Amino acid sequence: MGSRPYGRRGRRLAWGAAALLVAGVAVPAAAAVSDGGTGTDGSARASVAKQLHGPAKAKNVILLIGDGMGDSEITLARDYTVGAAGRLNMDKFPMTGAYTTYSVDRNGKPDYVTDSAASGTGWATGHKTVNGRISKTPGTDKPMTTILELAQRGGLATGSVTTAELTDATPAVLASHATDRSCQGPADMKECPNDTVAKGGPGSIAEQSVNHKVDVLLGGGKQRFDQKITEGRYKGLTVTQQAEKLGYQVVTDAKGLGKARAGKPVLGLFAPGNVPVEWTGKAAAVGGTAPQRCTTDNPERKAGTPSLEEQTRRAIQLLERKQKGRNGFFLQVEGASIDKRDHAADPCGQIGETAALDRAVKVARDYAAQHPDTLVVTTADHGHTSQIVPLEATPPGLSSTLVTNEGQQLKVNYSTNTPGKSQEHTGTEVRIAAQGPQAERVLGVTDQTQLFTTIRKALSLR
Repeated sequence: MGSRPYGRRGRRLAWGAAALLVAGVAVPAAAAVSDGGTGTDGSARASVAKQLHGPAKAKNVILLIGDGMGDSEITLARDYTVGAAGRLNMDKFPMTGAYTTYSVDRNGKPDYVTDSAASGTGWATGHKTVNGRISKTPGTDKPMTTILELAQRGGLATGSVTTAELTDATPAVLASHATDRSCQGPADMKECPNDTVAKGGPGSIAEQSVNHKVDVLLGGGKQRFDQKITEGRYKGLTVTQQAEKLGYQVVTDAKGLGKARAGKPVLGLFAPGNVPVEWTGKAAAVGGTAPQRCTTDNPERKAGTPSLEEQTRRAIQLLERKQKGRNGFFLQVEGASIDKRDHAADPCGQIGETAALDRAVKVARDYAAQHPDTLVVTTADHGHTSQIVPLEATPPGLSSTLVTNEGQQLKVNYSTNTPGKSQEHTGTEVRIAAQGPQAERVLGVTDQTQLFTTIRKALSLR
């Protein structure tokens, strides 16, 4: 037998110290103690937190969601824009893990492929629900308290930014409770009879969002807010007029957003429906497309429409100024049409929206660099269909060949549904990455519901 200079225990400690060289910082071997997939435990966690990102408590949280932004969608955007060896802003977080995304049926049994309503409910409330439901229980259809509601109770300013309609599933989970995600405006309540004001319910998602007095609401969906309210206190008014009665400044373009005053809530409605995407190109087709470059100036995008980057920067400014350095804020930012263009097998639209979210990630990280008591998290709600395949592959579904910024060809395949039908979500785990207080909780493989706990603990909310 050879010499054993460390002994069995010594070898374990040496391996643990080497394995936890995270982001260039040597972490004590004791930090290897696990608490079941949610990060390190006890004093070890505090040691990791102190060395990697300063304070253990966050004053602010910025959560960035790429809807449908699985690893394939991230890789596709990276390959096209910055190259296979390049790195996006979202690739540069010091802490990266993965989380599972399944929903449940009415009996609480797994439904392995989630939609955006159930997945958003998971991180918004810390609980699973059925597909299509907005922050309500799966079996009894009861409202569940959301992280935004807890933040408001804790005295924080709150905001939600999206490139979808503000009443779409991902923004809806924060400030509304609905039996079905389709109940977006007063005229859309067919699937939510018990949520109507006439039945003593809270009304449509649009009505609830402004009634919640979220400080900053920016996105599309003007058509929902222009619907007339037919019941209750605001009967006869549109939801936009209801918002104005509640003190909202209503803005419809970048100029108006720039003039909005801090201290009064802001409702930004930048499109009738979803905000038009930034990039366009030929959709994938059966048998593929000729090699193409994406068009980075979508003519359908109206002049004066603020980019997601601009909206994120302005939202942070408004929330920070409202608090005047006191209690901090919670902000969710969604790149919604990564998912929508994936459904449509539109690689250029999808890549452009991923790049747009990535610029918003940079805004958040730049802010956190100056405010280390800010937790920044970026993740997705579920995986999606796009796959990068060999150029010689002949997929049975839809495919497109792109010419990247490196001058190379890249083939994208969409085959989760029959050509001509909407492409589907997948049940894969997705990336979650973070920096700042409690960021270590995203390490390893966690579940979507644990993101709620990470944010709640970071902000010390009860």
